[in-house]
Amino acid sequence: MTGRIRPLSEFIANQIAAGEVVERPASIVKELVENSLDAQASSIRVDIEHAGVKRIRVRDDGLGIHADDMALAVARHATSKIAAATDLGEIATLGFRGEALASVASVARLAITSRQKDAQNAWRLEVAGGDLLAHKPAAHPPGTTVEVTDLFYNTPARRKFLKTERTESAHLQDAYRRVALANPSVAFELTAGTRTLDHLSPGSSADRVGAVFGERFLTESTVIDESGGGMRLNGWIGLPTFSDSRATRQRFFVNGRPVQDRLAAHAVRQAYRDVLFHGRHPVFVLFLTLDPSMVDVNVHPTKSEVRFRDSRDVHDFVFGKLSRALRDVRPGATAAVRADDRSDAAPAEGQRTFPFEHGERRQGDPLNLAQLFHDEDSGLELRDGGQLPGSSTGTPPLGYAVAQIHGIYILAENEQGLVIVDMHAAHERITYERLKTQLLGGAVDRQRLLVPLALDVSTTEADLIEARSSELEDLGLVMERNGPASLVVREVPALLFDTDIEQLARDVLADFAAFGTSDLLVERQERLLAGTACHASIRANRRLSIPEMNALLRDMETTENAGQCNHGRPTFVVQPLDALDRLFLRGQ
Repeated sequence: MTGRIRPLSEFIANQIAAGEVVERPASIVKELVENSLDAQASSIRVDIEHAGVKRIRVRDDGLGIHADDMALAVARHATSKIAAATDLGEIATLGFRGEALASVASVARLAITSRQKDAQNAWRLEVAGGDLLAHKPAAHPPGTTVEVTDLFYNTPARRKFLKTERTESAHLQDAYRRVALANPSVAFELTAGTRTLDHLSPGSSADRVGAVFGERFLTESTVIDESGGGMRLNGWIGLPTFSDSRATRQRFFVNGRPVQDRLAAHAVRQAYRDVLFHGRHPVFVLFLTLDPSMVDVNVHPTKSEVRFRDSRDVHDFVFGKLSRALRDVRPGATAAVRADDRSDAAPAEGQRTFPFEHGERRQGDPLNLAQLFHDEDSGLELRDGGQLPGSSTGTPPLGYAVAQIHGIYILAENEQGLVIVDMHAAHERITYERLKTQLLGGAVDRQRLLVPLALDVSTTEADLIEARSSELEDLGLVMERNGPASLVVREVPALLFDTDIEQLARDVLADFAAFGTSDLLVERQERLLAGTACHASIRANRRLSIPEMNALLRDMETTENAGQCNHGRPTFVVQPLDALDRLFLRGQ
């Protein structure tokens, strides 16, 4: 039923705002901790009861609140962090909307006790359901304590939507740790009654990441620190073999603010697309830093979403830096190795590629492996048990082959201990990377459609394709605008000729609209190449000679993404000597 337009009461307006900001106890903890950080706190303690529903108390040693400003602190749209409309374009603080405390005060009982460092005493403000109850002197060390009790006491319907205490506690701890990750120099503590749930001492970023994600993540990840185009991306990305069944250990920060950004998530997925085992999700902690004027954080009341001014540049920057870092992860290499510091075209002396056809050929082998390896020199011989001519006296990262097990695994010895290689998976990756280099290194072969395919699209999509047609043509897809809201597809990549052309074109359009770019054409072609590489690689029960095994090991050491096959399976594992000693109780 509708009637005359009338303004909402302040109480209803606050309730609406609270519904946006205060979703659950975790939302309150996030807002209060961010306020403490904006107040330059060096130590923050969070105490909860009944997963925060009964009580949340956040105490810090920050700058404190002036006594005359405390009433304003719980008023809507009152803040010390911005003063003019132009400030919204360059926000450098975590909070700025002036809604959090007012929203909390409207759905719970709120008490704020604060003292500035030069003040003689503290002041305490008490609010219940948005009504001011008291404002009086109090005893408190420099800093601020905010206590929230009886959440949703005056809106019981909202309380019914809360989950179990265990679930709400998990959400609260996750919100607490997200903020803690971005602020390693600040001490954090989380308690529930007499139990300490978490204690994070101040330290380096690596210390904080290890404390939150576990020390194993640091050893199973690659450090990334890249800059370009006025942006910096740093943090840790998990190796493809260190992944999760769910996307629960993924943290992305923009200028120190934890966000859930669809564009960044897409860039990360694309970077991992041909190195992760199916159904697995990467683990990462990434920090993107850029000029505050290039990102709009005033998108959502919870400030968990952002909008980039040049979204495509950000997407390409994140994707490019991550994919490059992942490509550089190989046996004996580190993320610090740059792609332009090595030669992918020809192995260095001492890492010579040997033609596999020198070994005994089995009937039914699917292709001439010498052609894949592009090595016509068949006069090379190994000496001294497999030492490569011209190689240094040091042992290569994957060592030297000593045996083959059941025609499936290669056993090699390196300085660490025992290396076990899945020869099919390893050769599959080598073959795939070479086929991919051939595809991307030259012009993409295109197939002209006998009957051009007409598509009805929106005018926005037609404008988009008209502006980006040259980029698509470079990828093998020729689309032209032939009307205000229509397109025609004239040519497609030859590898994708047998696919659903209309669906392919519409998927590419969707990617361009959502992310400003599309890797779909390359991804589809790479998928076909992966299948080809799988069928073209050496199979189980193929007996290899020692020189052939060593040739495979040397090729792995110079191949990008050599740690896993195209399907994400690991290609090798290393058993250190001390681990072998423990198996046989040596030295015990």
